Amino acid sequence: MGGPHDFGRLGEALAAAHLEARGWTILARNFRLGRNEVDLVARRGRVVAFIEVKSRSGPGFGHPLDAITRSKRREIERVARAWVARHGRPGDVYRFDAVAVVARAGRPQELVHVEDAWRADGGTPGGGFRY
Repeated sequence: MGGPHDFGRLGEALAAAHLEARGWTILARNFRLGRNEVDLVARRGRVVAFIEVKSRSGPGFGHPLDAITRSKRREIERVARAWVARHGRPGDVYRFDAVAVVARAGRPQELVHVEDAWRADGGTPGGGFRY
């Protein structure tokens, strides 16, 4: 396997396949606003999730979800607002999800989808937001 970038892309592909198998439609991959991006934008019904995917090859650097810092969440929120301005639809409910992937030799050992992982206003998870 290549470097960390390639490993991250593998994690995103595994996460996308996992979501699609559970009824989500991937609307965008690596949606960018300047230097910032959202890894996946997915829809299921009226819910649109902006999904940060974190991948690790083992426990050496901690759990993948620990890498989604407050600063990273704010970057994702800014990109999400741009996506909604361009592609949003009335009645949609937006939220932020996270997917943790631990993979070895290109095979997932652990894949966890955390729905409504954080709130745009910095509040606790539990319901989504509207623009």
